[in-house]
Amino acid sequence: MASSSDEDISDSSEEEELSYEERRSLQLAIINEQMTKYAQIGNLMAQYAGRSFCKQPRRTSKQTGAMWVQEVLQGHDVVCQENFRVEKQVFIHLCSNLREHGLRPTREIGVEEMVAIFLYTVGHGQGNQIVQERFQHSGETVSRIFHKVLKASYKLATKNIKPLDPEFRQCHSKIAGDPRYHPFFQDCIGAIDGTHIKCVVSQNKQDKYIGRKGYPTQNIMAVCDWDMCFTFVLAGWEGTAHDARVFRIALESSIMNFPHPPEGKYYLVDAGYPTPVGYIGPYKRERYHLPEFRRQSGFRNPNEYFNFYHSSLRCTIERTFGVWKNRFRILQNMPPYKFRTQVRIVCATMGIHNFIRRYSQNDVEFDQAEEGNMSDEDDDDPLDNDDPLDEASSSNDLRDKIRNELVGTRFD
Repeated sequence: MASSSDEDISDSSEEEELSYEERRSLQLAIINEQMTKYAQIGNLMAQYAGRSFCKQPRRTSKQTGAMWVQEVLQGHDVVCQENFRVEKQVFIHLCSNLREHGLRPTREIGVEEMVAIFLYTVGHGQGNQIVQERFQHSGETVSRIFHKVLKASYKLATKNIKPLDPEFRQCHSKIAGDPRYHPFFQDCIGAIDGTHIKCVVSQNKQDKYIGRKGYPTQNIMAVCDWDMCFTFVLAGWEGTAHDARVFRIALESSIMNFPHPPEGKYYLVDAGYPTPVGYIGPYKRERYHLPEFRRQSGFRNPNEYFNFYHSSLRCTIERTFGVWKNRFRILQNMPPYKFRTQVRIVCATMGIHNFIRRYSQNDVEFDQAEEGNMSDEDDDDPLDNDDPLDEASSSNDLRDKIRNELVGTRFD
């Protein structure tokens, strides 16, 4: 028979055996957990190695971007216009000009291919992946080149979006050679209007940018001459901003470099703008837009007679907007760049628009606009600016004088 001391020894042995089993189980669990982690790390390393060292090349076409660009430039001129939206000689001249504005080639990509990437993107509104495949470059390379050319194009725009003759000393040939407008509008130097371009802004800013269009836009005020070239642009305003407000800021801010009309000269504006000295709008609450006259021929009073010729001349800027938007399809659906970049795209493409107009010999877009085969830019009707304080009596007197001369000449 065992004594009490023997029983104590037996109980102590069982406790030691249980503690050993528990420790062994814990050690095995730790080992299993570590092995699982090592296996996961091994799988991740294998995946990384597969992507980094054994990956399948994606852009493998034998025709590189540089080869395709040279093929286009050596081919039919229509092919260049279709792909790069400009004639061949204009493309080459543009490349040279952008070099002067800081565009430099890299070891892999020449200036011609850089400009082609940019024009292909803005001309067709193509996304990065489509451009990658067309030019056989990575997405990072395409993006970097796009912004390089955008920077140079923006510099170009700051130099060529202005009047060729800031003194406006001569009557433009479009007016001088057209008996409908000469001598009545011989001192008219251009037209002013606003337009809207889709934009992408953060959710907390959208209310300010969603105007009458129903989607976010940037409001852009522009001035054009009778060659359909932009001579001033103020871009980046909220879609809800009234045209009259943008107009006042353009005229009153010294940093804008607005091309103010010299004494005796004037711009044409629509009913949504103020008419201080040097700016002539239509007679309000009368028919004005050309489709209104087409629906009902004849004039009900002398004011409508003036409005008809005012509208037919001022619509030059609507056609100018139409050519610009039709050439650069990126303007119809702006990608989600930073807003500053979106504004620069507007200005840069306007600068290229001017460059094409001044150096092109046979541009399809401008030819169609001049022949009347391109519809005018389709913007909402402006809201009339009815504040009498915004109307200068001298501007109204000049308008009455032109109206009376028009009516008197036509019915003598």
